[in-house]
Amino acid sequence: MFEQAFRNIDDVLRKEAGCTTELDYTEQTSWLLFLKYLDALDQDKAVEAELHGRKYNYILDKQYRWESWAAPKGRDGKLDHNKALTGDDLRDLVDGKLFPYLHAFKQRASGPNTIEYKIGEIFGEIKNKIQSGYNLREIIDHVDDLRFRSQSEKHELSHLYEAKIKNMGNAGRNGGEYYTPRPLIRAMIQVTKPQIGERIYDGACGSAGFLCEAYDYLKMTHPKRTTAQDRTLQEKTFFGKEKKSLAYVIAIMNMILHGIEAPNILHTNTLTENLADVQEKDRYNVILANPPFGGKERPEVQQNFPIRTGETAYLFLQHFIKLLKAGGRGAIVIKNTFLSNTDNASVSLRKSLLESCSLHTILDCPSGTFIGAGVKTVVLVFEKGSPTRKIWYYQLDPSRNMGKTNPLNDADLTEFVVLQQSKVDSPKSWTVTAKDIDQSTFDLSVKNPNGGEEVMYRSAREIMDEIIALDAESSEVLASIRSLL
Repeated sequence: MFEQAFRNIDDVLRKEAGCTTELDYTEQTSWLLFLKYLDALDQDKAVEAELHGRKYNYILDKQYRWESWAAPKGRDGKLDHNKALTGDDLRDLVDGKLFPYLHAFKQRASGPNTIEYKIGEIFGEIKNKIQSGYNLREIIDHVDDLRFRSQSEKHELSHLYEAKIKNMGNAGRNGGEYYTPRPLIRAMIQVTKPQIGERIYDGACGSAGFLCEAYDYLKMTHPKRTTAQDRTLQEKTFFGKEKKSLAYVIAIMNMILHGIEAPNILHTNTLTENLADVQEKDRYNVILANPPFGGKERPEVQQNFPIRTGETAYLFLQHFIKLLKAGGRGAIVIKNTFLSNTDNASVSLRKSLLESCSLHTILDCPSGTFIGAGVKTVVLVFEKGSPTRKIWYYQLDPSRNMGKTNPLNDADLTEFVVLQQSKVDSPKSWTVTAKDIDQSTFDLSVKNPNGGEEVMYRSAREIMDEIIALDAESSEVLASIRSLL
């Protein structure tokens, strides 16, 4: 229904000098979608208020509503070309009046969880990069074709938006920053089993994939919900934090399209919070996350953590353990080198995890799980409150090379989810008891005793020797071909 409109928007953005990447396309589509959504939200609430005989106070002043500046309509319901701005007039209105007006909402909002605060935050962080007012007019006309009124319309829009996020994730080496494969997320949710009434958190939420999928899971597992339960899902269940501006905007829009009207996403650097200040009210029942790895945090940020390290993922893991309630469940993606690194921070963090939580499951993900990331990862699944007694490992093997055209799918993870319930041993799974773990290094390396091959990493010299040999072989082949010409 709306797929062609999304294609048309991207086609226009490709002509725009200010937009050069998939990240730009998603960002610019997002702010326009958000304003179109606000218009639909206002219209729905105005109708509801009228039915109940109440006066409705619109979120935006009349001159800044979608129907006034973006898509003024005539009596026939079609765009009024006499009132609709275009060219420099449209661009100047957006840059000079609309964005400053929307950014000012942050100061007027009653709190960070209101839609007004989200408006101010979003339009203080992003800029209009569509410098041709004619291109902007064309894009607005396509966005105006999109509708947010019915559940089926929102459902389709959420799928199309997810596809944009996926394309953005596939666009570069930092793709995993924005996109965690949804089959992996769904498997992590299935093994942590969140329930309505529990608080679910992702402190490095990126595009909010974990929170959106958790929302879908709770709706699917609780089809007959009460009005009170729906309100709980809307307001008191999903919480996230995100440092980067673009990811924050995308997270808000993604959750809105999935059905959360005012997402509880804060735009902040999670790691600047001192763990010593965490209180019981700050804790969560379920934490699902794929924190950034490879980053380096400043020394003043490291001061907030008992185990000091520059590795961002290790700081996040400490944060997650601290913010879990007693009996809370966590499922965290982390580089597989965390299991065996011998530096002091890695050893101390493994020891802390094993002593404060029951690390009952480690899922070993194959290369190619994260497209473009170039690293191997594992998923740590644990419950806080009692020390680890035994760990069940599962070595995921889809029996194929994964990539953009052949990504991870739900069927690949079916066996893992089923076996994880009883944690039985199989050719791909095995159990290690706590007493078998080296108490000096707390090494948790993946070593399949059931015939699976232990991964042997070659030295840099061996790799270079092979490259030189292959280059020589290629040169011989090219020489023989040249001799035939």
